[in-house]
Amino acid sequence: KEIIECRRCLRLVEFREDIARTKRKQFMDWDYWGKPVTGYGDTNAKLLIIGLAPAAHGGNRTGRVFTGDKSAYFLFKCMYEVGLSNQPNSDSLDDGLELFNCYMTPMLKCVPPQDKPKPDELNNCRLFIELEVQLLKNVKYIVALGKIAFDGYLKILKSNFDFKMKDFPFIHSRYHDLPNGKILISAYHPSPRNVNTKRLTFEMMVSLLNKIKNQI
Repeated sequence: KEIIECRRCLRLVEFREDIARTKRKQFMDWDYWGKPVTGYGDTNAKLLIIGLAPAAHGGNRTGRVFTGDKSAYFLFKCMYEVGLSNQPNSDSLDDGLELFNCYMTPMLKCVPPQDKPKPDELNNCRLFIELEVQLLKNVKYIVALGKIAFDGYLKILKSNFDFKMKDFPFIHSRYHDLPNGKILISAYHPSPRNVNTKRLTFEMMVSLLNKIKNQI
């Protein structure tokens, strides 16, 4: 409730609510969510997946992270393939989706213009990620989808541990042992750009998720 009620970033509030009013032609019959998007999944999970932010006509429309957009279509095909979800699609809040031993959340809870959050917006939202991490007591592995999520999680750690960010390079499928005893895994974001250019393929993501699933 605290996340959903947040209005700290004026630019993001105006943008998410404008999208919810104007909508996209193909979704005119939808009642857009238009508010911050919380995490979702198994609260006892050992695996935490952190994305960048809700998509304008995905999470900002449906009210659930990685739901109803092209990144979600790709990611959940991979999740289902390795047994981390009960179905290969994530379309709406009532589609019956379940996650197994996995919880997902966006680093930024509101959709930013051009998918480019400002530093102060990320700083404002970092409190929520910190609280989520504290509440997810069993998490051992964290997959950061994209460099913004990756750096965001490391910045949370820097408030309690002394290390240099450069010692943790962002390389797809790289495992990083963290000073808090957890393992951070850097991965390319399943954005249409990365998928369409083959920077990230179905085989690459399935291979990574399957390796993690066999360890949790």
